[in-house]
Amino acid sequence: MQKKVSIFLFYSFIAFLIYTYQGAILSWIENATLSLIPITMTIATLMSLFPIIPYPFVGAVIGASYGLIIGGVITWFGSTAASLLMFLIVRYGYQDWGVKVLHRYKALSQVTTLFEKNAFLTILFARVIPFIPSIVINTYAALSRIRLLPYMLASALGKVPAMLLFALVGAQWMNDPFSILYILLFYALFLLVVYFLYQIWTRRTRRIET
Repeated sequence: MQKKVSIFLFYSFIAFLIYTYQGAILSWIENATLSLIPITMTIATLMSLFPIIPYPFVGAVIGASYGLIIGGVITWFGSTAASLLMFLIVRYGYQDWGVKVLHRYKALSQVTTLFEKNAFLTILFARVIPFIPSIVINTYAALSRIRLLPYMLASALGKVPAMLLFALVGAQWMNDPFSILYILLFYALFLLVVYFLYQIWTRRTRRIET
């Protein structure tokens, strides 16, 4: 119990600091130089781990400051590192409590079993679709029996398209704001294709299992 309380208090303290100084943090990112990339990566990780400010906005600011490629890498690194940290916090700090909740309800327990059988692809597809909150994926995966390495690989790969999009929007906003509409339209079509592929995959998986 003491470990759980300590983790919660520390998490709340960092979240409070980010909330208090969010304007100063974003201003610093806007004026950051290439020599400060390691610090920016650390800040990006904290901003993703403590989403006081929506991370797509943070990614856009980073993209505007560093450009598409470097900004995309920084945004991707921050989001991926934050997902790993959240996974570890939940698994080694709250798993005993969370597992009891998952298995308290039979339907949820069955969903968890199906998830564990196809965890890699499920996480990969879930990461590609940015509308699913990252904290939900991180927590659910940490409470399941998925191993750390498959989780890391699926998360890292699945985050690439969305993180590049956030950085691209920020970079283009500085040069040609109207082109963002075409970028968002293309990404919407991309998500639609991913969704249909996911539906096909889940149907085939269910047929195999039955």
